[in-house]
Amino acid sequence: MAGHNGLGGSGRRAPRAWLYGGSRNGFGAADDSGGLVPHIRRVAMLSVHTSPLDQPGTGDAGGMNVYIVELSRQLAALGIEVEIFTRATSGALAPTAELAPGVLVRHIDAGPYEGLSKEELPAQLCAFTHGVMQIWAGERPGYFDLVHSHYWLSGHVGWLAAERWGVPLVHAMHTMAKVKNAALATGDTPEPAARVIGETQIVQAADRLIANTAEEAAELVRHYDADPRRTAVVHPGVNLERFRPGDGRAAARARLGLPPDAFIPLFAGRIQPLKAPDILLHAVRELLDADPSLRSRLLVPIVGGPSGTGLARPERMQKLAARLGLADLALFRPPVAQAELADWYRAASVLVMPSYSESFGLVAAEAQACGTPVIAAAVGGLPVVVRDRDTGFLIDGHDPADYARALRRFADRPGLSERLGAAAARHARGFGWDATAADTLAVYRAAAEARRFARAGAGLGSV
Repeated sequence: MAGHNGLGGSGRRAPRAWLYGGSRNGFGAADDSGGLVPHIRRVAMLSVHTSPLDQPGTGDAGGMNVYIVELSRQLAALGIEVEIFTRATSGALAPTAELAPGVLVRHIDAGPYEGLSKEELPAQLCAFTHGVMQIWAGERPGYFDLVHSHYWLSGHVGWLAAERWGVPLVHAMHTMAKVKNAALATGDTPEPAARVIGETQIVQAADRLIANTAEEAAELVRHYDADPRRTAVVHPGVNLERFRPGDGRAAARARLGLPPDAFIPLFAGRIQPLKAPDILLHAVRELLDADPSLRSRLLVPIVGGPSGTGLARPERMQKLAARLGLADLALFRPPVAQAELADWYRAASVLVMPSYSESFGLVAAEAQACGTPVIAAAVGGLPVVVRDRDTGFLIDGHDPADYARALRRFADRPGLSERLGAAAARHARGFGWDATAADTLAVYRAAAEARRFARAGAGLGSV
C-alpha cells in the first residue's frame, strides 16, 4: 500500500515533509505563489541530555545523536549555520567544538559533569538555560532565526529561548512518555508524570512539531492534543555514503574475523529492556531446540552498550546467554564507530530489532542500506522502514517463538538474505539525509512564515 511505505504508485518517493492534518506539503508553497520565503540563516539546535559528539550505542547516545549530527551537516551544506547546545559532561571539554564546517557544538555547564542520570537533569534546566542566554547576550540582535529542540528536556529550554529571542520554536519529540508507558518491556521503569506534563506543555508551545512518521504524528494528536496543522512529518535519513553494500558480506566477515559460512543474526543498539535484545537470545534458544544441528554454524553478535534502565544490571545479557546455554554463541561487542558498524551490518545474515517502541528505527534503515534484511517488531516507525516480506519481516508482538520462526526462514534458505537484502538496499536509498534536511528547512520556513503573519495580524488588531 502506497501510504504504508511512503512511495507513490509510480514507485518514486513522495514528498516527505507534510503537515499531518494539511495539504500535500502543508507549507502553502509561499515560494511558488510569489510570496517571500522566510530566510533562515542560523539555527540554535538544543540537545540537553546527550551530546552529538558522544559515541552512539551506549549511555543515552543513540539514534537521536545520529539524527542531530547528520541533519546539522546537511543544513550547513544548504548554507544554514547550526549551533548545537549540549550539557558539558567533562571539565576537560573545550567551550566549543567544530563538528563540521558551519556546525558548532557549544558545551554548557549545568550541574556536575559526571554521575547525573537523565532523570536528574530536569533540576539542571535553569542552569542550562542561563548558559544558553549568556551566549546569546554576547551576540548581535537577531543572531538566531529559529530554535530546534530535541527531546522534552531540550524543549523546555527551547520554549524559553524562543520566547526571549522572538523566534519560532520547532520541536522533535523523538520519543514520548505516553507511548513508551503503553508498551513497557518487562522490568522496565515507567516514565514519570513530570515528563508527561512537560511534553504536553511543549506540544502547546511549539510553532511546529516534527514527527518521524505519520504514526508518530497521529500519536501526538491522540495523546497530547497536538494541532495537526502544526505537526509536520519528516522521515529521518541514512548516511548513504557510509552505509552501503560495499564489497559484500564475505569481505566484511573477513575484516571482522567472523566465520565465512556462519548464520549470523545481529543485534545492534543500546542494551536496555526497551530495545529487547533478550528476545533475540530467547528466539535463538528456541531455534536450537527445534534444530540442534544449527549450533555448529550459528553466531549471535550483540553490538552496543548498557543504557537507560539497563545500566542497573550491565551484565544482564551475558548472564542470560549463559543461563540459556548460549555463552559460546553470543558475541558481545562494545559500541563501535560508524565505519565499523557498517561492516557489522554487512556481515550479518539478518538484523533483529525486537524493540517495544521506536519512533523511527535508524538501525534498521542503516542495516538495509548495507544490503542486510531486518526482522523487526511492528511498532512505531519500523513498518515505514521495513517493508514486510520484501526487505525483511515484521513481527506482531514480542513472543520469542515468532522471532525464532522468522530466523528459521533465513537459516534454512541462505539465498533469502541476498534476495531480501538487495530489495532492502534499494528501499533504503529513499532515505537520504539531504532530503531530510530539505524537508526540515521547509518546516523552518513554514514556522517563520506563520509567526510573521501572526505578528502582522496582531499589529492590525492594535490599530
